[in-house]
Parts: sequence; C-alpha cells; structure tokens
Amino acid sequence: MASLTLHLVIPATLPAASTASNTNRPRRGGVAVHRRGPRRLTTTCKAEPSGGNSTLELAAGAAGLASSATVAWSLYTLKTTGCGLPPGPGGALGAAEGVSYLVVVALIGWSLATKVRTGSGLPAGPFGLLGAAEGVSYLAAAAIAVVFGLQFFEQGSLPGPLPSEQCFG
Repeated sequence: MASLTLHLVIPATLPAASTASNTNRPRRGGVAVHRRGPRRLTTTCKAEPSGGNSTLELAAGAAGLASSATVAWSLYTLKTTGCGLPPGPGGALGAAEGVSYLVVVALIGWSLATKVRTGSGLPAGPFGLLGAAEGVSYLAAAAIAVVFGLQFFEQGSLPGPLPSEQCFG
C-alpha cells in the first residue's frame, strides 16, 4: 500500500489587534497568548495502488472501449433491422460481436468484484482508459437492457447467437 505524506506549514502568529478587547485571541490568566513560529501539520494518506500491471489495465481499457463501441453498433443494427450484425467474412464480424458482449459483461463483473472488495470501482488506469471503459460498459449494459426489452416486446423474441434464415439466409 502506497502512502503519501503531506506537510502543511500554517503560520501560528495571528496579527495583533489594536484594541485590548479582542475576544478571538486565546487567553491564559488574562494574558493573551501569541505563538511564535510556524506550526507544522502532517497528514498521511494511504492510497490503494492502481492495481499493479499498467499494461494489463491499458489493454483491458482499450478492449473495453472497442467492445462497447461494437456492442453499440450491434444494438443499433438490432433495433433498426431486427437482426444483429452480419457474420462478415469467415464469420469474423459476428464473432467480434459475441466477444464484445462478453468483454462488456466481464468488465462489469470485474468492476463489481473490485467494488465489493475495496469499496471503489476499477482504477483509472493509464490515460484513464480503464475507468472510461468501466463507465461506458455500464452504459452499454443499460442500452442492452433497453434494446433487448424493446426487441422482445415488439418481435416476441431475440435473435439467436448464430445466423438464422430470418436474418442472414
């Protein structure tokens, strides 16, 4: 656990007032007490380290943002056409769509586990990518719930994970 020590120097001598009836000055036995010299106030903050491997955090953040964008594209396509993304060459686009949904769910799971364990979400990571991916993943999950709900109530079902005759036959 990393710690950060902050030293503040606070001047302890207050400017003297011209009248003897100043009630803001501390008194002992009817005599005003003036402290000479600065008083040091030390505060130590113990911060949780970022989690360790910045390369992993960078990769997870970039993958999370790319996956959230793919999920958004998939949801738009589902809402407008009633089908998910087309399989693409060799099924690569459909596979990327499926993996993107899994990455979004994994990021949310990692975030929730970290929240339960530490009381805060994922660290920001390098360039703030992991924190951004965490937030965008929660937005993507909300969009998934809305679009899937609308699709189910309008069409009566959700398209399956594999290409079907209805969509790409």
